Amino acid sequence: MNIVVIDGQGGRMGRQLIEGVRAAGFACDITAIGTNVLATSAMLKAGADRGATGENPVIVACRDADVIVGPIGILAADSLLGEVTPAMAVAVGQSHATKLLLPVNQCKNIIVGTQQMTLSQLIAEAVAQLRAMSENGGMPCRA
Repeated sequence: MNIVVIDGQGGRMGRQLIEGVRAAGFACDITAIGTNVLATSAMLKAGADRGATGENPVIVACRDADVIVGPIGILAADSLLGEVTPAMAVAVGQSHATKLLLPVNQCKNIIVGTQQMTLSQLIAEAVAQLRAMSENGGMPCRA
């Protein structure tokens, strides 16, 4: 399974996601894509197999990803305090990968119908979803 983790700002969410996936023992390849160098560095320290920073790496990584994981803001241009460019949001949205998005309900992106959870709870739920996907022989069907 080729997992692409996209995060920005300080990379805290991406770091915790990668640590959770590694702790769960998944046999997967993790590419960390930061919208800035701090985020990329944090995710590499957490155990990503490789990392890159910026718009073009997001576009390229989304082409081959099986799963893209990150905050819901990676689908919205100008989110994460302007770190997500329109081209990044389009690349994530048009990717054939399964998107595992965390509804952090920040930066004016509020997802109704979700319960308020801490970041740790969201990470645990994302890792559980990855485990279910892995145990079911792969990814859910693609549209």
